[in-house]
Amino acid sequence: MRLPRRRFLHLASGAVALPVVSRFARAQAYPSKPVRIVVGFAAGGATDISARLIGQWLSERLGQQFIIENRPGAGSNIATEAVVNASPDGYTLLLVNIASAANATLYDRLNFKVVRDIAPVAGIVRSPYVIEVNPSLPAKTVPEFIAYAKANPGKISMASGGVGSGNHLAGELFKMVAGVNMLHVPYRGEGLAVTDLLGAQVQVLLGVPLVSIEYIRASKLRALAVTTATRSEALPEIPTVGDFVPGYEASTWNGIGAPKKTSVEIIDKLNREINAGLADPNISSRRGWPTSAPPRCPARLPISESLSPTKPRSGAK
Repeated sequence: MRLPRRRFLHLASGAVALPVVSRFARAQAYPSKPVRIVVGFAAGGATDISARLIGQWLSERLGQQFIIENRPGAGSNIATEAVVNASPDGYTLLLVNIASAANATLYDRLNFKVVRDIAPVAGIVRSPYVIEVNPSLPAKTVPEFIAYAKANPGKISMASGGVGSGNHLAGELFKMVAGVNMLHVPYRGEGLAVTDLLGAQVQVLLGVPLVSIEYIRASKLRALAVTTATRSEALPEIPTVGDFVPGYEASTWNGIGAPKKTSVEIIDKLNREINAGLADPNISSRRGWPTSAPPRCPARLPISESLSPTKPRSGAK
């Protein structure tokens, strides 16, 4: 049977449009079942808390559970590889942080490349670190701390959330520019490091305010300085490290990623909903985040220590 030309062209154009319509329909229905957000560190750290805040928001907005799955180990590589190998259907997401970038240089043989295999969805937060010490340590300022460390080389234990974690790298940078020797003690997440810092099993941590700010306010930990170039809105009375060690600056960030072939429609939907949460004062004021609106960032990585809306990169697959 021969089809008239007009009928043939109509059917052909409809066939071409079907994949687009199908993807749009799936995105409209998404999510139709629980979604996992995989975190590469133990519960209680900054990445875990960020994931739980955003997960709770998305659960309320989208009507499905966003479940946080902690898979610590290998500097977050175990979690990253699990998401890289997951189905790109939007139901397995990754909490990406600074370790995701650092691991590319720290590990010789990885079965993935984050920039190639994880599609950025949205930035969540950029934050300073705080040099925080157990109050039993006699130092009350950065100069006093440096002097104490130089007088006791190798005797101060510096905790971190793991080898290659952001606070590990920030701590090593501080050791280098300040000329001090401290013993690095890695944990499987920052929450565990804070617990031992409170118990004086370790003496110092470059921690994220999101985790430790209430301990600082209660004087259970002593904050010496923040690591960004300007003071933190959440701790405005605390000086910067750069006030005493010129040129020193460090910060951390995290965000949400998905397997690389996740549809643009699903990524855009998640991005819009996460941005709505970042703009909500009830979310941005949680756990010490300032409520002032930060500058808008055109990329997916955030540029402020507060929770900040970001746009997805065009053409994400």
